[in-house]
Order: sequence, then structure tokens, then C-alpha cells
Amino acid sequence: QVQLVESGGGLVQAGGSLALSCAASGRSFNRDIMGWFRQVPGKEREFVAAVSWGGGSTYYAESVKGRFTISRNNAKNMLYLQMNSLKPDDTAVYYCAAARDAYVDYDIASGYDYWGQGTQVTVSS
Repeated sequence: QVQLVESGGGLVQAGGSLALSCAASGRSFNRDIMGWFRQVPGKEREFVAAVSWGGGSTYYAESVKGRFTISRNNAKNMLYLQMNSLKPDDTAVYYCAAARDAYVDYDIASGYDYWGQGTQVTVSS
């Protein structure tokens, strides 16, 4: 059974940091594009960051560039998102996702094949 399980969400004050993790299991994700998206009620799921299968290429939404860092450890089947200088606008449910197609448009949610259940991140002002 393929599973992506996020952890590390929580409540933090503005300016603080959180580190999200995503544990992948059920198949090898070593050749997948992996990404983070977020969603607030009433809005579409929004791209946050993505990383190529080897980790050599990373992509970020403009709103998080310079504050968030995505990384992966293929040996452990893990995906990470380090979030610094958090703002109240970063409040959302954060999802990790995997795409089997290495040429997928990494910033489009419909291109991803597997999703986690999400973890809540709340940033207070």
C-alpha cells in the first residue's frame, strides 16, 4: 500500500520556524518528483516547493522563496520542508505529494499521483 505520511506541523509565532517531514512507503519514490502543497479552506491547493528525483533541482513558489527549503533523502524515502521566518499567511494544511512522471509540471497539483493526508501549520501574529 502506497503511503505518504506528513509530520511536524503545529502552532508557531510569526518569525518562527517549523520543519515538516514526509515518510513515503509502499514503493520506491527515488525516481519521482516530490513536492509540497498547501491549502486553506475555500481555496485551491497551492504549490509550495518541489524537488527533482536526485535532489539536484529545487523549485519554490515566489511567496516562500528564501524562507523555505525542500530536501529529500532517497535512502530513507523521506521528504522534508524547512520553514523559516514564518508568516500568518503561511497558515494552511501542508501536503506532500509524489509524481511518477519526471517531466510533470511540478507546480500543478493534478500532475501528482500520490498524496499524504496533510499536516496543519498555524502561524500566529
